Amino acid sequence: MVLEKYKQKRNFSESPEPAGDAHVAIARAKAARGQTARFFCVQKHLASHLHYDFRLEHNGVLLSWAVPKGPSLDPGMKRLAMHVEDHPFEYGEFEGVIPSGYGAGIVMLWDRGTWTPEVDDVDAALKKGDLKFTLDGFKLKGSWVLVRTKGGGWSGGGDRSWLLIKHKDQWAGEVDIAEFAPLSVKSEGDFADILAAGNPDIWHSNRPAQGGETGAMFQRIIERALEMRDARAQPRPATPASTRSRRSAAAQQPAPAARQTPERRATPRAQRAVRTPKRPSPRAKASGRK
Repeated sequence: MVLEKYKQKRNFSESPEPAGDAHVAIARAKAARGQTARFFCVQKHLASHLHYDFRLEHNGVLLSWAVPKGPSLDPGMKRLAMHVEDHPFEYGEFEGVIPSGYGAGIVMLWDRGTWTPEVDDVDAALKKGDLKFTLDGFKLKGSWVLVRTKGGGWSGGGDRSWLLIKHKDQWAGEVDIAEFAPLSVKSEGDFADILAAGNPDIWHSNRPAQGGETGAMFQRIIERALEMRDARAQPRPATPASTRSRRSAAAQQPAPAARQTPERRATPRAQRAVRTPKRPSPRAKASGRK
């Protein structure tokens, strides 16, 4: 049964995680064959310990590996990747707080994009324990490989231990991508932003990690999330009626001609970059200077 292990481990009446749609899985499984691009994502998960969930779409679901230290762009760094249960395709966009039960913690959508197999038969490569592929994400790009470290079949009682390794190419390097780019590609926030959007109160007495380095990290995140939530709840000072009238009148005035250029309409940054030329002063006109 598709996603049986995934569903057995979760109570969807309490968890905001998607249960998955079998029709979506079937449709996507038919669409992606051979060396065609398909979805991938990496979710940064702060639970009993911090880790990164690396997910590749295949046969309508997300094949998943838990990478404790996160992906590395350095080909010399072989990162442990523990194979876990398949996840529904809809999980690829999930970001939020899992309040209790299996996987309780904060989930951030750290990276997403497409992956393309570098082999014709993905199932055969998985069974062999050597899957080569190309990533095209916001943070992870280029050629990679997943290699199983010990013997055993892909489906069954084989060892779950794999290695995630970056191949040498133009996207390889020594930069620590997890430290260099720590924020969400979906909300552009950090763990505290995600928690503040939920209910950080419950985490004072019911959080996945109470002690150690992870517990201390949770405590800092909870405190910051509560501060952010309280700051957002503060009422804004009322704007005087005279100021509102002036703003309303200004909003009804047509924009100056200089502001109607495509460059100024493009983006706020472009708008700031374009400046209206200064008019010559009366003294400059009298002297004939421009």
